[in-house]
Amino acid sequence: MRAEQMQALLAQRQQAGLLRQLKVLDAVKGSSLSFQGKLFLNFSGNDYLGLSADPAVVAALQQGASDFGVGSTGSPLISGQQKPHQALCDEICDWLNVEAVLLFSSGFAANQAMLLGLCGEDELLLLDKLSHASMIDAALQLPGGYKRFLHNDVVSLQKLLQSQHEAPAVIATEGVFSMDGDSPDLPTLLKLSQQYQAPLLLDDAHGIGVQGAEGAGSLVQAGLATQDAQCLMANFGKALGGQGGFLATTQLVADYLAQSARHFIYSTALSPAMAVAMTQSIRLCRINAWRRERLAENIQYCQELARQYDLPLLPSHSAIQPLLIGDSNKAMVVSEQLRAQGIWLSAIRPPTVPQQQARLRITLTALHQKADLALLFQSLRALL
Repeated sequence: MRAEQMQALLAQRQQAGLLRQLKVLDAVKGSSLSFQGKLFLNFSGNDYLGLSADPAVVAALQQGASDFGVGSTGSPLISGQQKPHQALCDEICDWLNVEAVLLFSSGFAANQAMLLGLCGEDELLLLDKLSHASMIDAALQLPGGYKRFLHNDVVSLQKLLQSQHEAPAVIATEGVFSMDGDSPDLPTLLKLSQQYQAPLLLDDAHGIGVQGAEGAGSLVQAGLATQDAQCLMANFGKALGGQGGFLATTQLVADYLAQSARHFIYSTALSPAMAVAMTQSIRLCRINAWRRERLAENIQYCQELARQYDLPLLPSHSAIQPLLIGDSNKAMVVSEQLRAQGIWLSAIRPPTVPQQQARLRITLTALHQKADLALLFQSLRALL
């Protein structure tokens, strides 16, 4: 692309209120962040359980770096898979009651590996319409193609399955959707998966750590087992407060992906220091039920305040509580006005969300206080 074309595109996005700009933060910690020397209440992070700066997790990262170095120095199949990685895999297997785990440098890479690896050349992928960009990008590369069913609509999905007749299909969806904060009817999805012999692949990036007993995820929350899905993708960058991603599955599927998943074979393995930290984070997640309890209280209080101030949140029972604004420019203005009041709440605009569905995506953590939420909604009511 030529320079003048780039300049024209940037100008167009600026005029439409869609230009994205990096902001270099001083630090992000708990429920607050600092920017240009000022402290802000942070309602735009994914640290749902407040584990990213937990002293025990930080100490584990430091000890891991001291013992094993900062980088893994190679791909998992060459020299990258070390004892800290295996310890992390073993911890996840015990936590989620699965046979095997593969680690990835990011959730994006793990999602790509899952879809590209587990959709055969003759199989059609059936994907929820609001699935994450990592899943859509993988779907575009599939030789068998893909179709999208209406968001969280099991009737729409069943019609697609029926139209396939005897042709094989694979179903992919999310446990908690990142922009709307809602969840699918997983028991019904699983029944359709079994009825039509269409394996279920689940992205549970925003459910793991938060949903279910011990934070074991959306399937457990729905009364199912992790192994009911052919493969589950989750990451360490949300509730677990770290970085990287993983696939939890059977030994057979893991062995197959280790031979075929390019994102696993050709990428440098996760930092061993991060593996040590994430093992500690998962242990805290499992035993610290108070984190999920506090988060649930904050979600409920957030919804109560929204009703009190007549601010229509999208229906969500998760830590993601979106407030629909519509116009992108208006969403940006409100976000900037909140920032002037010491509240960091970023506007989410197209193409991340559909046209005319720009929103303020409120994300909650166990570390937010009720006074923080009250201040947020008082400010929103005054501005809107």
